Amino acid sequence: MKNLPLSFLFSWLLSSLSIPVVCNAQTASDSIEQYYQLIVNPQTSIDIPEGIMFYSQKKENDLKRKDTLSAVRDLRLIAIGQAKIGNLYDSENATVEALALIDKYHYKDTLIEAKKGIYNEMGNLYRESYNTKKAIEAYNLSLSFSRKLSDSLTLINNKSNIYKDLGQYQKAAEQLNLAYVKIRNDTNSLQSAMVLDNLGYVQSKLGNPDALLNLKKALSIRDTQNNLEGIYSSNKHLAMYYFDRNDKQLSQSYSNKAYQTAQLLNSITYLQDALSLFAIMNDDPKIIQFKKITDSIAKDKQLAENKNAYLKYNVAKEKKKTSEALLEREMEKNQKLIFIILGIIIFLTSIFIYLIQRVKYKKEKILQVHNTETRISKKVHDEVANDVYHLMAKIQGNAPDNEELLDELEKIYNKTRDISKENSAMEIQENFSGQLNDLLLSYQTEKVKIATRNISKIDWSTISETKKTTIYRILQELMTNMKKHSNANVVVLSFQQNNKKINIEYTDNGKGCEIKNKNGLQNAENRIKTLNGTINFESKPNGGFKAKITL
Repeated sequence: MKNLPLSFLFSWLLSSLSIPVVCNAQTASDSIEQYYQLIVNPQTSIDIPEGIMFYSQKKENDLKRKDTLSAVRDLRLIAIGQAKIGNLYDSENATVEALALIDKYHYKDTLIEAKKGIYNEMGNLYRESYNTKKAIEAYNLSLSFSRKLSDSLTLINNKSNIYKDLGQYQKAAEQLNLAYVKIRNDTNSLQSAMVLDNLGYVQSKLGNPDALLNLKKALSIRDTQNNLEGIYSSNKHLAMYYFDRNDKQLSQSYSNKAYQTAQLLNSITYLQDALSLFAIMNDDPKIIQFKKITDSIAKDKQLAENKNAYLKYNVAKEKKKTSEALLEREMEKNQKLIFIILGIIIFLTSIFIYLIQRVKYKKEKILQVHNTETRISKKVHDEVANDVYHLMAKIQGNAPDNEELLDELEKIYNKTRDISKENSAMEIQENFSGQLNDLLLSYQTEKVKIATRNISKIDWSTISETKKTTIYRILQELMTNMKKHSNANVVVLSFQQNNKKINIEYTDNGKGCEIKNKNGLQNAENRIKTLNGTINFESKPNGGFKAKITL
């Protein structure tokens, strides 16, 4: 009863794969292992397609069950199988599909190992198709996901094989020396044997005296652990080592050992490779020529297959493009309609905003005119009308003194002139610094001293006439306010320029006031706001008056 859940799980898994239900978990596991071996270690040429068919069906079922990890493993085995029978296009498609599944997976961080394996398989695939640049890129990507030493060693070894294929033995040696440094403390493992064997082979091509020692040490480790795949590789490399040095007896001996190991492995791949080794070792020029022609045909066939795969890819791409083009046209129509509607909305909104701004601007202008008129009316009432009334009362009550009457009339005239000057259009002179200085000093008397700082250092030529007029009028307002209300005897104005911005600080030592309503200074604020400037007032009773202007 304890085995029932596990047995049931395997029975369900195999039934979903269209495989006859087996009676127990061990049999189910053996069945899956059997198909795995058909791809990894095939015995006949029809084994691999059978394995591919099994894992293709398994992938579909795993996807239905939303088992992404299993589906990725299935695709990796499909890629290996397709590569072994020369279908590199289908092999690449399988690896790309696996990567796409990983990227879509919500918990893709848990599939790092799978991603590393897929990129390694892509590297092997590109090596088989003689695309060395892409192969190295794929191995480097796989290395970036490697966390274990064993994985890193395998990938570095794979990279060295690329350089070995190209005859770039020095680069291959550099990779393998890097791997050897990583295993110094683990000199008896199969990983170290793999590195030593490949390093010894590369060193033999470079004439390095350590080559034979490393080759034999690798074989010794593999013999001890009865690692048949490794023993085959070691015997093959030793055969090549002695063949390159014209030692026919030993090269033949190791070739025979490699062949015997291939028979024990019972693999057509190893047997084919072992028999090709005999062809390499043969002295007959016809056989040598046959081997070269066979290798050349195999390479050309592979390159032709690559081109064919590329054509297949383009045909599929064109079909996809056609359907996408139809969809795109429909989308373009919809987008055009949306853009037209948006354009109409934006146009109507712009007109609406323009009309609102225009009405607002008119209101502000009317308000500004009203404020100006109110201020002028108040000045005329407070300063002119009162004096006229006072003079009229004086004439009615007493016999007027002509001289006194003339003095009073002159005062009224001067006030009227001042009000007129404050509000009339002004002409900006070329020497604005002097013009402004004259204005300020016109308020100086025996009792009131006016001091200016840095007024001559301002480059007024960079300041617009509108700004100059505004500065002139604002300072005129401040000085008039000082003369009428502050009782100050010292006034200081400091000027500073920052690019096209002017900063002015006004200070007097008058009686000050509470800044509650600004009376005559309201006009100064209105002026400066129209040019996006600022004016700040600071004052308190018996504490003088300050104003900071930025324009």
